[in-house]
Formats: sequence, structure tokens, C-alpha cells
Amino acid sequence: MSELSGEDEKIITLARSTRARTGAAEGAAVRDETGRTYSATSVDLPSLKLTALQVAVAMAVSSGAEDLEAAALVTGGDGVAASDVAAVRDLGAKAPVFLAAPDGTLRSTVG
Repeated sequence: MSELSGEDEKIITLARSTRARTGAAEGAAVRDETGRTYSATSVDLPSLKLTALQVAVAMAVSSGAEDLEAAALVTGGDGVAASDVAAVRDLGAKAPVFLAAPDGTLRSTVG
């Protein structure tokens, strides 16, 4: 993760630890315009299904965030879903979305 800033490495670490703590398939974290961070895993209930990144964005919105500086998704999956990118763009038009492997290795950035 050497090409990332310390703050960007932090949200990947938060997403990783949230994923590991719960045993979830994916973990996510976002950072708002004030530097506050929100981490989450996916929600898979019979009546409610949200990805980890959607939950993290919703947590930021419900806490009063008006913009996102960056987002991170840690998963064994192949990429970031278009719906996840759209959720980030709804709040942070310019926020990069970092995709990291379960070990924290940066795999790609959606810009």
C-alpha cells in the first residue's frame, strides 16, 4: 500500500479489521470531509440486503456527512460493483474507491 497516504491506508485497515472481526465476506470503510471514518460489513437479512460499502456510506450520511474523501472495500471478490461506486458518488463525487484483497494489498482504485 506504499502509494497510498497514511489516511488512505487507515481506511483499508479499518475495512480489513471489520471484515475479520465479523467473519464477513467483505468489509468497507469511508472517510468524510471532516476526517471521520465509518466502517461496516454487508447486511444480508430476508428483508434487507446491502453491501458493506453501501452500509458505510449510509452510516456516514446518517451521521451528518456532506462529502466523502475516500472509500475502501476489502474483499476476495473480483471488483467493486457499480452500485457501490454509485453509492460513494452520491456523497463524494471525487472520492477514490480503493479495492483491497483480504490481506490489505491494494488491487485497484476506481477514480
